[in-house]
Amino acid sequence: MRFRPLTFNKKSFIRAGVLAFGLLVILALILSFLVLPGDRSSEDSASEGSASEDRTPEVSAPGDSTSRGSTLGGSTPEDNPASTNQSTASIPASSPSISSTTQAPSTTQPPDYWVDPSSVSQPWGEVSGLLTFRGSPTRNYYGQGPIPESPTIAWSYPSQAPMCSQSSWMGSTVEWCGTGWTGQPAVVSYSGRTWVIFGAYDGAVHFLDAETGEQILPSFQTDDLIKGSVTVDPNGYPLIYIGSRDNNFRIIAFDGEEPRELWRMNAYNVEQLSGNRLYWNDDWDSSALVIDDYLFEGGENSSFYIVKLNRSYDDSGLARVSPEILHVFPGWDDQLLEDIADEEISIESSAAIFKNTLYFANSGGLVQGWDISGLGSDDSWQPERVFRFWTGGDVDASIVVDEEGMLYVGVERERLGEKYAKARARTEEVGQIIKLDPSRPDNPVVWSVKDLNPLAANPPDLRTQTGLWATPALYGEMIYAATHTGRLLGIDRDTGAICWEIQLDGFLWGSPVVVDDVLLQGDVEGALRAYDVSGDAGCEKDAAGEGNSTAATSQLGPSQLQPPQLWSVPLGWRIESTPAVWGGTIFLGDRNGRFYALK
Repeated sequence: MRFRPLTFNKKSFIRAGVLAFGLLVILALILSFLVLPGDRSSEDSASEGSASEDRTPEVSAPGDSTSRGSTLGGSTPEDNPASTNQSTASIPASSPSISSTTQAPSTTQPPDYWVDPSSVSQPWGEVSGLLTFRGSPTRNYYGQGPIPESPTIAWSYPSQAPMCSQSSWMGSTVEWCGTGWTGQPAVVSYSGRTWVIFGAYDGAVHFLDAETGEQILPSFQTDDLIKGSVTVDPNGYPLIYIGSRDNNFRIIAFDGEEPRELWRMNAYNVEQLSGNRLYWNDDWDSSALVIDDYLFEGGENSSFYIVKLNRSYDDSGLARVSPEILHVFPGWDDQLLEDIADEEISIESSAAIFKNTLYFANSGGLVQGWDISGLGSDDSWQPERVFRFWTGGDVDASIVVDEEGMLYVGVERERLGEKYAKARARTEEVGQIIKLDPSRPDNPVVWSVKDLNPLAANPPDLRTQTGLWATPALYGEMIYAATHTGRLLGIDRDTGAICWEIQLDGFLWGSPVVVDDVLLQGDVEGALRAYDVSGDAGCEKDAAGEGNSTAATSQLGPSQLQPPQLWSVPLGWRIESTPAVWGGTIFLGDRNGRFYALK
């Protein structure tokens, strides 16, 4: 065979060179898209692994999954020295062994959460309004301003006989009037008008026009008084969720000429539903959370409930529900019962949710976090406890969560007898206003503030109840707290330093509310006070970066460090409820049997 000899052609060589160069460029671009992002992702993952632990596991979005656990029940109607601040960062959780949430979410795809951190302190829901106690799942949205500058009573309700009823107390039947703890009204825009909806000590839920105070619907009467705060459906269904001392938690529709009870859940069914024993009581003081067709609610029977609502409309356009109780789990453990030396372990605080962790506390002082990332995924899923911290004292105030997942907890100090020596020692150790970091489950205390000394007695009278019944308010760089001993405190939320303190007469049970740099606080004398906190930006720091010492602050008395009082409006009697602010009006009730709008 004869081969053709190779010959050199200059133009062909140039064309071949250009073609080869082009192929190399294309190959390089392909490699940059296919290989390099994977390398960067691996580097990011390695970096994340060495960073501080995230507080929640990576999860799939709950979405609108129709998978659910077993149906459990429910029924339709047919069926200290004063001003003491002590850092307690070394205080252990005092807990049995538990698992912790440590897996960092991927940075290559935004994680889906039940409650996204960006929603902290923001309005919650698809409808306009203040829809649950403290307005959001993290319990730190207080309403929409402006705050009136010189308010007067625009209207009061009812116009004649006060809202009162007879109910038992400590073995006796007594008269209860007005609205009590927590008693925050809900405000919602519906059917072309703004509604104010609240439960009261007359045992009824009231539906009023926010502008005039006139009844929109007849009151819905239960068989005993209502203490807690109404939750309005955040997805626009004309539904409210409310509990009563008559043992029942209800779903009520307000889309007709009168309110309709659609479903109820009885506190005494807990043993039948779950095998959990009913401890302590049968009230429903907690304000429920509703997220993605699921309801989260704690009962004074010491159990926590997760309910699939299955909301819809019938052929006539009226709202309907077909609830399924998916999970009922105890709010206590054996260690708690041993530590507190009694069985008073009711859940009266309203639950909070941050990312994929459900937080609540009980009257035994147990603060808990439960992973709900798998809720709705399959029938076998069960909630798992991932955080436990024992405060030693009753925690009826709701847990508040900030954008970093830190918890702010108010603690009562009321177990004072000899049998409560362990619980009393614990609450005096950890304090009454506590910041917790749940990503450090074995040592979560960031700082704490004590409220041990009633009315600045010296030496302190440790036989007297102290601490917080009111839920703290998170606003900017501050935590505002109102105590049973009458102290209104402005606390630097980073350091725990008390920036200022105002001593009011009597106990403070209504939770402080802050809107547009104005702090509202009701007191036992029946006055609602407003303070200008526009100058609060945390305490001044010294050269070492520490906040003002509480001793120095407490010695100042009335000074420029204290926020100026803007006004005070006297109502009928003591204020135990939390006010709601909406569109230039303040709504609240008192124990004199009346409900008010201030403009």
